[in-house]
Amino acid sequence: MSAMTPRERFHAVMNFRPFDRLPVVEWAPWWDETIDRWRGEGLPSDLDGYDINRHFGLEVYRQCWLRCEGPACPRPARHGAGIVSTFEDYERIREHLYPADAVDPDWWRRAAAAQNSGEEVIWLTLDGFFWFPRALLGIEEHFYALYDKPELIHRINTDLANFQARVIEEICAIATPDFMTFAEDMSYNHGPMLSRAKFDELMKPYYNRIMPLVKSHGILTIVDSDGNITEAAPWFDDAGLDGILPLERASGVDVRRLRHTHPHMRFLGAFDKMTMSRGEQVMRAEFKRLLPTASLGGLVVGCDHQTPPGVSYKDYQLYLCLSEEYAKKAARLRDKT
Repeated sequence: MSAMTPRERFHAVMNFRPFDRLPVVEWAPWWDETIDRWRGEGLPSDLDGYDINRHFGLEVYRQCWLRCEGPACPRPARHGAGIVSTFEDYERIREHLYPADAVDPDWWRRAAAAQNSGEEVIWLTLDGFFWFPRALLGIEEHFYALYDKPELIHRINTDLANFQARVIEEICAIATPDFMTFAEDMSYNHGPMLSRAKFDELMKPYYNRIMPLVKSHGILTIVDSDGNITEAAPWFDDAGLDGILPLERASGVDVRRLRHTHPHMRFLGAFDKMTMSRGEQVMRAEFKRLLPTASLGGLVVGCDHQTPPGVSYKDYQLYLCLSEEYAKKAARLRDKT
């Protein structure tokens, strides 16, 4: 098979078609501490952003995360705190939410040019229906509000869905993202932070509203949740989303199990980041664990979240060499089956 462009390769893998090799990609930006360490170990100090991806020979998945808060929106007093507690609070700050100029047409025109060349995959992220109410209410208050103030959650998510619909149409008038993620982060190591009943009550109606619009543009939809998303995977499947990232191994996620229970879903990540500082044999064992699933298609293998600062520059270079080796092995294994 002739070599594919990064965009051709992404769509081939994610649509279960033959591929020349797996993508070699870092979907999430690195921790600042990781980059600081690497700059002391050989990473050129003048590189930043996607230039670091290119330095490592990684494919570029260019992300645009459209935030719902305008520049004048109040900020929480601390991490995890909220800015809203009542309907009155929400109405007071609502003028600072869902900005009319959220979409930057120039950014999307530049993205369209890179996308059309095949050299970049374009990725849209929107705040999800668990994430954004939590951002407004604060972590603890949000948990109580799921039960004590469902009407407020519904009001926020109604406005959020309206915002999402508007910006998706504005973006797609310029360029269609190759995929989009809904930021949710609604799981921790032991599973989801809300019940299926609360998901169906407070989140699913809004996914049911937005999914037909997204599908009409042919955009692949992925839920972005850290932690153990296994229990919640069928919830998002039923809501019409196409897949999940990052599949954190340390939280107990097993992509082989998810592939068995959800054969049509797409996945990004799944490589246990905790193996990356433990030497070649440990990393090889992790790639071998993923290889049979990856060869089936529908899985872009990558670090299952940001590469931690415990990983040296030399460790990471070895990881990339092994990534390229097993990316080719996955294609060969697919051809044999």
